[in-house]
Amino acid sequence: MSASQTSSSDIPADVPTLLVKIFGKDRPGITAGLFDTLAAYSVDVVDIEQVVTRGRMVLCALVTEPPPGLEGDLRATVHSWAESMKMQAEIISGLGDNRPRGLGRSLVTVLGHPLTAEATAAIAARITKTGGNIDRIFRLAKYPVTAVEFAVSGVETEPLRTALVTDAARLGIDVAVVAAGLYRRAQRLVVMDVDSTLIQDEVIELFAAHADCEDKVAEVTAAAMRGELDFEQSLHARVALLEGLDASVVDKVRSEVRLTPGARTLIRTLKRLGYQVGVVSGGFTQVTDDLKERLGLDFAHANTLEIVDGRLTGKVTGEIVDRAGKARLLRRFAAEAGVPLSQTVAIGDGANDLDMLNAAGLGVAFNAKPVVREAAHAAVNFPFLDTVLYLLGVTREEVEAADTLGID
Repeated sequence: MSASQTSSSDIPADVPTLLVKIFGKDRPGITAGLFDTLAAYSVDVVDIEQVVTRGRMVLCALVTEPPPGLEGDLRATVHSWAESMKMQAEIISGLGDNRPRGLGRSLVTVLGHPLTAEATAAIAARITKTGGNIDRIFRLAKYPVTAVEFAVSGVETEPLRTALVTDAARLGIDVAVVAAGLYRRAQRLVVMDVDSTLIQDEVIELFAAHADCEDKVAEVTAAAMRGELDFEQSLHARVALLEGLDASVVDKVRSEVRLTPGARTLIRTLKRLGYQVGVVSGGFTQVTDDLKERLGLDFAHANTLEIVDGRLTGKVTGEIVDRAGKARLLRRFAAEAGVPLSQTVAIGDGANDLDMLNAAGLGVAFNAKPVVREAAHAAVNFPFLDTVLYLLGVTREEVEAADTLGID
């Protein structure tokens, strides 16, 4: 489905208008032909909307009433033209412009694989129950997931998000609710977590495999998850297990890193659209610096493994990147990029990403733990990182355009 809409300046509510609807098989020249026909009657265009689905068009034009005595002739001429084009026409008299939209404008993005009629009905019903009105529906993508965007008015964004997110989990779909406005496309900085977000792996575990201490690292990680150690304590404890490892293992780990499906597409498309992209990680610069170079990232920051005389010392150097540190780095990157924090996007999967997700204009939980999904502005539970693009209003056609141009 595709749609386009324009609107002229407001007209008085008591001015007579005509809603002209044309529907039938789509073909080139229909829109131009309709307005050529209407032009003979000196009408002004108040609003236009056109939708094409599976080759069937619905074209609506709201126009002012023609001069006195010409409305009957206009109706006959439009019907005759439509018949000649093997289309159907309907003309409805009324007054003024469309009904004003209610206060509160939001964009609801629904992701499904598949997107069922049951889920769509439930989302639409919930929007209505919250006091919202669906003004427009637009398909953003048909693969790797079906992504549909609802433009909703009449209800504030936060209560709408709360209501829909609860339903989404039950329906097995993802729903993102953001305030409508120009700023959505102006979000010019995206910052991602690395482990289990940009990549499929946990970097510390890749190093641990070469040191033959995977079980011990897992024990420390489990203790941290139980709350027995904070992130910095667990980081030092795990890195200490790597002491003595030959520095050549760095190249081996870099070669073992697996990008999350859709990661290259996400970054390539964002760069084409003028976004700046960065990563922050509780992992290590020995990997993130390589990812920055390979993927053309603008920013990257992580912890640094200390290497002396060609071997890992079991220590890290410099500022520790923990939960609070990720949020600080988001703010730093935004300042360096000249982007307001309200126009940033953060993506992560773990509890240590929560401060960053909450600080960003849009925080996206990617295949995240329940506590993270509940706290983030939006959640994606499909294994394709490029689905995040749909939450930004980017269509599949724009994604494919970036691929066609071969932008790296």
